[in-house]
Amino acid sequence: MTLTALSETLSAKPHIDDLMERVGLRMSFAKGEEIFGQDEDADMIHSVVSGAVRTMRLTSDGRRQIGDFYYPGDIIGLEIGDTYRFSAEALSDCVVRVIKRSSLHALNEDGGVDRTLWNATRRELERTQEHLLMLGRKSACERVASFLRDVAQRVGSEDVSLPMGRQDMADYLGLTIETVSRMVTQLQGSQIVEFANSRQFRVTRWPALERLAA
Repeated sequence: MTLTALSETLSAKPHIDDLMERVGLRMSFAKGEEIFGQDEDADMIHSVVSGAVRTMRLTSDGRRQIGDFYYPGDIIGLEIGDTYRFSAEALSDCVVRVIKRSSLHALNEDGGVDRTLWNATRRELERTQEHLLMLGRKSACERVASFLRDVAQRVGSEDVSLPMGRQDMADYLGLTIETVSRMVTQLQGSQIVEFANSRQFRVTRWPALERLAA
């Protein structure tokens, strides 16, 4: 899928977004503020309106695992069980629409909500599977390339402002922050990407980035 086609897809509003826009509660969160907590009751569904959100889980020995990153239009808080497996935090100042699961299902007149929730859950599962494959099979450089490609695709642009820092990237990719920095330097040296600073980059050779990320 081209970046133009992907951008058009991201701008299309699914049925659940229409409902959440009409009846969902609009809430603002400051950078670093918790949206919902790990192991809390999963009785709400959240849709990102602006800004960015990360999900993370603390293990019993205190280590942090990043689940994923979410952007405007993404739905978070989809759980099969009764509790949230991950907590969610605002990566930047953000706005989120929130609705109770029970309220959403009460509006499910034509089954459209259930279908959309299922599709969102399926996409979440696919991303999780791709993440596991990346951690198990790809080199450090390929992981960083995959991450940068995925972010560029999700925002629909070759000029990207990263809402997350290098430590977030490292925790998500299963690498050290030093390794992430070395791989970014290597990709810049190959003129595949160009970083203006630690949070802003441009994809300069898209086919080469795709090959590394494949």
